[in-house]
Amino acid sequence: MRGTAWLILPTYDEAENIEAIVRSVLPVLERSRCDGHRILIVDDGSPDGTGEIADRLAAEIAVVEVMHRPKPQGLGPAYLAGFARALANGADLVLEMDSDFSHGPNDVERLIAAVDDGADLALGSRYVPGGGVSNWSRSRQLVSRSGCFYARAVLSVRIRDLTGGFKCFRREVLESIDLATVRSKGYAFQVELTYRALQRGFRVVEVPITFRERERGRSKMNWKIGREAVVLLPQLRRRAPTPSVQGAGAEAVKPPMPRM
Repeated sequence: MRGTAWLILPTYDEAENIEAIVRSVLPVLERSRCDGHRILIVDDGSPDGTGEIADRLAAEIAVVEVMHRPKPQGLGPAYLAGFARALANGADLVLEMDSDFSHGPNDVERLIAAVDDGADLALGSRYVPGGGVSNWSRSRQLVSRSGCFYARAVLSVRIRDLTGGFKCFRREVLESIDLATVRSKGYAFQVELTYRALQRGFRVVEVPITFRERERGRSKMNWKIGREAVVLLPQLRRRAPTPSVQGAGAEAVKPPMPRM
């Protein structure tokens, strides 16, 4: 029994992507053998009409709903709002992914399967065997790997891809990590949630994925988001209730066999 799965899609100016990603991921959720599924689009007042497209999809597709927020408040708060609604409505599994096809829709099924196999938190990982990136410049790869190395070193954990934003949580993980006190708003949010899960002894596995550069729309990454991560991570370690989380619950799963 896999229970009910909720997929949270945060959006800001994703009018070029949102309908295509919803229609691509729907059949994946349908074949995932969950008892039920829903897609929640959390739109931060996109001026390009993303919210209107989302409303049309919700009117057409019964399992799609939309949460409108008046303005951009950061990736972390958007996910927290989505998590709160999913948990309040009985979600057993809560997934997060980008809305721009950087994360492959077919990999949603693999994350759910990893949790079904015993993981409490499954991470789509670029940096375990079988994972990788596509269409990235060398400079971007260097920045990404350096960020992951910095996070691992500061927090003393073995997770290879701490900054990734493609995840599947059991509801018990989200209920236990005190979401109301999560401080980070940008990509450090991903590090903070995984670190809190490890602190509490949950089993975290990394599922190899290929991260693909968006083809449409504009990246939301900027220097403020990077600065937040540099400043926040040492604070997370100082506030840790346990002396060390090195290796706690962290492991990788084998890459998928090629389909014939």
